[in-house]
Order: sequence, then C-alpha cells, then structure tokens
Amino acid sequence: MKIYVGNLPFRSTEDDLRVLFEQYGTVDSVRIILDRETGRSRGFGFVEMSDADGQTAIDALHESDFQGRDLTVNMARPRQ
Repeated sequence: MKIYVGNLPFRSTEDDLRVLFEQYGTVDSVRIILDRETGRSRGFGFVEMSDADGQTAIDALHESDFQGRDLTVNMARPRQ
C-alpha cells in the first residue's frame, strides 16, 4: 500500500518518517518529495507498507502531531 503523508515539517527527513511508520509494521520505502529548484522539502511524501500495516498506520497517524505539525495521512491516489 502506498500512503500519502502531508503537512510534514520542512526539517523532517526520510529517516524520521521511517522511524515513525516502523512503529506500525515493516516499511518498504519512504520518499519525501523535494522542490526541483531549491532542493527543499515540499512538505509531503510517500511511505510504502503492506496493506494491513499501512491501514493500521493510517488509522493511528492521521491528524497526529509530528514535530509540531498535524499530519495528513491517507492512502495515496494514483496520479491523474
């Protein structure tokens, strides 16, 4: 399952996100999206986990505080 994680603090790293999600199961991959011009975080990313672990993580982390911001966590939608 691919999970969208929004409203990330700009200082967050992929390792920070991996540690957060590993509390709910095995994390297959983590990617924070960066701005092409500045190389800074755009404030969102994606985490891939198994379906069962992913749903548990979504239920636990949606609207939870992470480094001072309330995360938006839901199943990623395919690109249009």
